[in-house]
Amino acid sequence: MIVVKREGVILETTNLDFEDESVINPAVIVAGGKIHMFYRAVKTGNTSSIGYCRLENPLKVVYRATKPILFPSFDYESHGIEDPRIVKIEDTFYMTYTAYDGDNTVGALATSKDLIHFKRLGIITAQISYSKFVELLKNDNNPHHNKYFRLFNQREIATSTGKPLYLLDKDLVMFPRKINGKLFFLHRIRPDIQFMAINKIDDLTPTFWKEYYSKFNKHIFFEPHYNHESSYIGAGCPPIRVDEGWLMIYHSVYDTTDGYVYSASVALLNKFNPSIEIARLPYPLLKPEKDYETKGIVNRVCFPTGAIIWEDRLYIYYGAADKCIACASVPVRELIDELLNYTK
Repeated sequence: MIVVKREGVILETTNLDFEDESVINPAVIVAGGKIHMFYRAVKTGNTSSIGYCRLENPLKVVYRATKPILFPSFDYESHGIEDPRIVKIEDTFYMTYTAYDGDNTVGALATSKDLIHFKRLGIITAQISYSKFVELLKNDNNPHHNKYFRLFNQREIATSTGKPLYLLDKDLVMFPRKINGKLFFLHRIRPDIQFMAINKIDDLTPTFWKEYYSKFNKHIFFEPHYNHESSYIGAGCPPIRVDEGWLMIYHSVYDTTDGYVYSASVALLNKFNPSIEIARLPYPLLKPEKDYETKGIVNRVCFPTGAIIWEDRLYIYYGAADKCIACASVPVRELIDELLNYTK
């Protein structure tokens, strides 16, 4: 069993209005020789924006902005911009995030050329009701889909005022390069992780999503298997390319009498077709143990959203107990060797 090194808490709340409740779930990227972190900043009342800081090494913050770099500006994100992930493909940075309007949580996208100015492209996940989702899946006539009809996904078509309610779709993550000429995404409709591959962002039309859900089974590539992921799983950090394939750090959840436990887990995916799983560890890479992980706004949470390789170590950044941002690290070579002990 591989053991990770906990590097501790690296970012906490301040008395600034936009981040006085919690700072969690950061996107992290190395660009221009510097480490850039875009984090979920939560203000009192649970409205989120995106804060920014810069690190000179994986653990030392040298600059922190005093205003959010992105804040709710449209109806679809009026109650929060949450849980960003960021990648660079060719000359463009892509930031995916969860947009929350008080009733719906959907996947949205913003792009940038300089990590300063971001252009919102809006919602890119499907805006369909749970009942429409059920209708499309039943057309597929696959009994394997019954798990998606459980209570955690069930919603009415609209609120009492007539506002549409969409199927919950979170944890939208992009791969940091095109694969076979296509943009590759992960997203999460409980309890599994699904994928989509497209030629361009404009392909994500209502027609695309209708076809996608009509053949939903072919898009499910990663399902809970071990006890520590028995409740559900979700995409975590943007996958990292190594010689052996793609390292995918994801969150895994199991239930207890005291509530859910969120851990960081890891798998290795095929380098040419990442919808194929090569291996996964049968135990969590990082589970809540320290006080800052077990006690907070939501107890027992290690929620990974950003990772980098720096001097042969993998640094994983995660929201700890929905209160602060912490980091853990592990030698990359040791992690890959351990994964290869569990090939499928």
